[in-house]
Amino acid sequence: MFVESKTKTKLLKKMGEAIRDFSMIEDGDKVMVCLSGGKDSYTMLDLLLDVQKRAPVKFEILAVNLDQKQPDFPEHILPAYLEEIGVRYKIVEEDTYSIVQRLVPEGKTFCSVCSRLRRGILYNMAVAEGCTKIALGHHADDVIATFLLNLFYVGQLKAMPPILRSDDGRNTVIRPLAYCQEADIVKFAAEKNFPIIPCNLCGSQPNLKRGQVKKLINELAGTIPHVRSSIMTALTNVTGSHLLDNELYDFKNFAPLVKQIPAGHGSVERELDAVFDHSEPQFLSSIVSL
Repeated sequence: MFVESKTKTKLLKKMGEAIRDFSMIEDGDKVMVCLSGGKDSYTMLDLLLDVQKRAPVKFEILAVNLDQKQPDFPEHILPAYLEEIGVRYKIVEEDTYSIVQRLVPEGKTFCSVCSRLRRGILYNMAVAEGCTKIALGHHADDVIATFLLNLFYVGQLKAMPPILRSDDGRNTVIRPLAYCQEADIVKFAAEKNFPIIPCNLCGSQPNLKRGQVKKLINELAGTIPHVRSSIMTALTNVTGSHLLDNELYDFKNFAPLVKQIPAGHGSVERELDAVFDHSEPQFLSSIVSL
């Protein structure tokens, strides 16, 4: 008898909570799962396939990989894996690597230019394939790191939204792993022995601000074991009257206000430029009981 690992059960529960809390998936959705070949996207696809079987709503999955023509990229790995597990997929070939190399000055990070090029290609692909949602593999540690990057370098209290609409309104992006911690994803990926493809573009660059922030969080976790959970809880527990934003809270009349953050304002590295917006589709509440 097959016994699901405790790590997968934990991740599925967290994914179910995120899908429910932020109304990520509704009946009839066609979800484009962006698969890079890293541990996060492999885990997201694996969990979404499980969710697809258990959910009270019906939705399709299309796995999409963007082959950016980076040197030594093993083109055969993802198609072989996806065919083995029986998932419908598309491989998009675009030489963004050469463009990034040409446009980014020596010593500067590739992330901003690379993410914009990649985003535009994937957005267009989603429209062409009739996908209603685009699933990205960012997890809780990414949310926390983005929050701290904005805090330290931009001067804005903003994290990575779990669901957002693109500026032109054509695409809705979801992050089903928003509540999942990276440590659990690492453990699960090892259990599943995913055929990981290392990134030799952005991941190979030293002195990335995101890497510095992650190092800081790891150091804090040494003395504050639950620091990640605490930060995530804080992001869901905002008291506007105890901040200093006159557009968030009406201090003259002591009343909260609705503040809409403009698209792309103060973006950092991989942060997507879009307005936070979502409808209220049917919740996948049954997943949370896993």
